Amino acid sequence: MITFSLRRLGQAIVVVIGVTFLTFVLEKLAPGNIAREVLGVKATPISIAQFNEKYGLNRSFFSQYWLFLDHLVHGNLGFSWKQNRSVDSLVGFELPRDLVLVGTSIVLALVVAIPVGIAQAMKRNSILDYSVTGFSFFLYSMPAYVPGLLLITLLSIRYQIFPSQAPQGASAIDLLLHPSGLILPVLTLTLISYATFSRYMRSSAIDTLAQDYIRTARGKGIPRRWLIAKHLLPNSLIPVVTLIGLSLPQILTAGLIVEYLFNFQGVGLEYYYAATIGDFPVMVGITVLVGITTVIGNLVADLGYAVLDPRVRYN
Repeated sequence: MITFSLRRLGQAIVVVIGVTFLTFVLEKLAPGNIAREVLGVKATPISIAQFNEKYGLNRSFFSQYWLFLDHLVHGNLGFSWKQNRSVDSLVGFELPRDLVLVGTSIVLALVVAIPVGIAQAMKRNSILDYSVTGFSFFLYSMPAYVPGLLLITLLSIRYQIFPSQAPQGASAIDLLLHPSGLILPVLTLTLISYATFSRYMRSSAIDTLAQDYIRTARGKGIPRRWLIAKHLLPNSLIPVVTLIGLSLPQILTAGLIVEYLFNFQGVGLEYYYAATIGDFPVMVGITVLVGITTVIGNLVADLGYAVLDPRVRYN
């Protein structure tokens, strides 16, 4: 297990370096001059040269990239001159709210999707299976904003049960103090995640039920609940573990469209605002952070694979 983990960790480090290099190249290819944009159109050549000297913009390409990596290692994601604050402080301020939103929605989606997927596999090709499959495909095929708009139209505008806007508190605690405003954004993300989780859980459970050890366990007369809990559930969770790992970047983006739709103040909405005003340091910092989080999610999924299925780490 240690050798497997070190090998996967080494691969993850290589991928992270590739992500940072590609992001840095794209930043350099962006049109415009940073010094001119920050100092204004009336900036003198001397002030522009001093600015470039201060922030290392007059160095060679690889020297600037090395400085970029050094800042990342020390937790410095850049500085937004348009907002006059560091990108890491901006992300650190918004991140707890995203943790509440995404964490709650993923947990709810798993709580519903796992038993539903197993029930569909146990009653394959039944009315229950067809009905739930149709509902899952209905959700899976829709863009992320459609469930949100439907929920706003039905539960906020027509029946006025929940507010259409997320709580605007300054911290995650303020969000929890006004839970009614969280219902619709959490429910939207839950429905989107549930559609994916349930489909993978059903397919994996059907494959597991066809294995010889399941038929042997049934032949020995093992009770149904014990069969599901001991044999079917653990061996069917492997694809779901991958999806959970790949869902980690949502902690930063939280479904950018969902944040915009419900005016949820999070990292995803900050990225949208940065794109509209051309705040490249914020865009680059969040892009790199999302890329690193994606790599970490894949690493977590690989390690989860190895824990659930020893054949993975042995091979």
